[in-house]
Amino acid sequence: MSHFIYIADPMCSWCYGFGPKLTMLLSDIPDASLEVVVGGLRAYNQQIMEDAQRTMIRGHWQHVAEASGLPFSDVGMTQPGFIYDTEPACRAVVATKIIADHLSGQQLLQVFHAIQDAFYAKGQDITQTSVLAGVVANTLNHIDGHDSFDQESFIETFMSPQCMADTRAEFEQCQRWGIRGFPGLLIVHNEALHMIAAGYTKVTELRAAIHHVLSN
Repeated sequence: MSHFIYIADPMCSWCYGFGPKLTMLLSDIPDASLEVVVGGLRAYNQQIMEDAQRTMIRGHWQHVAEASGLPFSDVGMTQPGFIYDTEPACRAVVATKIIADHLSGQQLLQVFHAIQDAFYAKGQDITQTSVLAGVVANTLNHIDGHDSFDQESFIETFMSPQCMADTRAEFEQCQRWGIRGFPGLLIVHNEALHMIAAGYTKVTELRAAIHHVLSN
């Protein structure tokens, strides 16, 4: 069974663009297991976004939109006082692991993608705890098929020192692996980690990289 490690940040636009490629790859390998590790693209940033930075980011988003065909809305980052801090969105993924530890990696990826969709496609400000709580609780309830999760329980976990520490630990693990850009996709083979994607990568290239690793 193939085991993949996906290293990404919900507020990384190329990770958003890569999402459908990863989903397509995993659909071809139904017995694969997936581990999602958050990277902290702009974690703990405290600077209010200025117009020049917003313009620069819009340019990056245009490139991703052209490559992926995915929709983008910049409403989320045009809110007054918006700070592009990616730690809360990353911590929401970690909180999901804690409150829904029964999820498979592929189901956790659905939550990850829902957070991305809220920001990029729907223009919601996912630096806000209440927004993240709504997205995660609704997605988990959709996955489980009943209302098992509520926003209040998510927020309690999300705000806990343990969740904050676990999130920082994932950032540090990415640094130890030498991951400096996102998305990254690793495969475990012969008890070693092999990089098969460093940045936005097409499915054909992913398949070729996997074949190369597994055949050696």
